[in-house]
Amino acid sequence: MKTQILDAVESKTLKKNIPHFEIGDTVDVRCRIREGDKERIQVFTGTVIARRGRGINETFTVRRIIANEGVERIFPLHSPNVVDIKPTRSGKTRRAKLYFLRKRTGKAVKLAHRHSEHTVSK
Repeated sequence: MKTQILDAVESKTLKKNIPHFEIGDTVDVRCRIREGDKERIQVFTGTVIARRGRGINETFTVRRIIANEGVERIFPLHSPNVVDIKPTRSGKTRRAKLYFLRKRTGKAVKLAHRHSEHTVSK
């Protein structure tokens, strides 16, 4: 009963148009950044290494390499500061959390490309 009431209250603030993306996908996350009285949109491009939570508490972690340094950001999925999520490439994975990528550098960070379901294998 308690979760039904909470879900009803949360459903008003949930975003409706979230694109489908999975662990291992490369995404462009456009987030709103406020600096003083000015506001701009910054794009953070990287690989989704984790997704957790449900409902209003759902978050996803995006990792990228900048100047030979690994940078991870955790984005709340339904935050008003996350303007848009655009999947650009799908990666083939066998894990739910890709924390092993933290130890890798260079080309070893790249995941194999996942082919669409419509391709016929021999």
